[in-house]
Amino acid sequence: MATGSRTLWKGAITFGLVHIPVGLHTATTEEGVDFDWLDKRTMDPVGYKRVNKKTGKEIDKDNIVKGVEYEDGKYVVISPDEIEAVYPRTTQTIEIQRFVDANALPFVYLQRPYYVAPINRGHKVYALLREVLHKTGKIGLAKVVIATKQHLAALVPGEKALVLNLLRWGDEVKSLEGLDLPGAGIKGAKISGAEMKMAEQLVKSMSGGWKPEDFKDEFKHEVMKLVAKKVKAGDTETVIQPEEEAPSEGAEIIDLTDLLARSLKGAKAPKPAARKTPRKAPARKSAAAKARKSA
Repeated sequence: MATGSRTLWKGAITFGLVHIPVGLHTATTEEGVDFDWLDKRTMDPVGYKRVNKKTGKEIDKDNIVKGVEYEDGKYVVISPDEIEAVYPRTTQTIEIQRFVDANALPFVYLQRPYYVAPINRGHKVYALLREVLHKTGKIGLAKVVIATKQHLAALVPGEKALVLNLLRWGDEVKSLEGLDLPGAGIKGAKISGAEMKMAEQLVKSMSGGWKPEDFKDEFKHEVMKLVAKKVKAGDTETVIQPEEEAPSEGAEIIDLTDLLARSLKGAKAPKPAARKTPRKAPARKSAAAKARKSA
């Protein structure tokens, strides 16, 4: 769990007129081995240069503009002011749009999980939302803005914690068109009864409980064994890393009273969420650097 971890984001879960003040905590760590580039002559960290791919020459950042390719080799240049103007507005809320059956969300949409923990006396309403999701078998589909980027997310109840899973947008998941797939169902795939029976027996013989500690990254394990061996032998180097800026935290949301009754009174059937015209985000030096090239 995220106990004692740094809060990455502060805001509130909202649905109807209910606000639940919460903080986000990272739920995962990056796997694999992180190989840093070092100058073998001085053991200084090695960074990346801005290089003109045609001339091979390094260019100053002031001469770099952002372009979106709309046809092969043809671009539209977007200015920093135009980029900032369409950033989504920062609301510091996990705004639940609707509740859906937990098994209705395909795994392919899941992207990155965060633990959600209550703050500012929001524990009881937090627990109420967690338990009602358990009882109804629902999850909350929400929109949230993190570091100027808007995400679709699923609010999923765990045993004790709510988990916010960032999702891929619908147009980011490719269709099955063009894949050579067998027909759906046993008959469609032309599977015989004997084949299915043997497959069921094999699956049963290999079945067991979910124990994440039973699985590990073998490559990382072997590399870290080598690292430990070299450390023990004194075969090490000292590298001075530049200081990193700590990410800023969002403003706290004031704890509000339980407004379930009023929300229920004004509840309506969910409608497809209308696409809002984003507002300009607060000016940040790093904002322009977060713009990404459209797929």
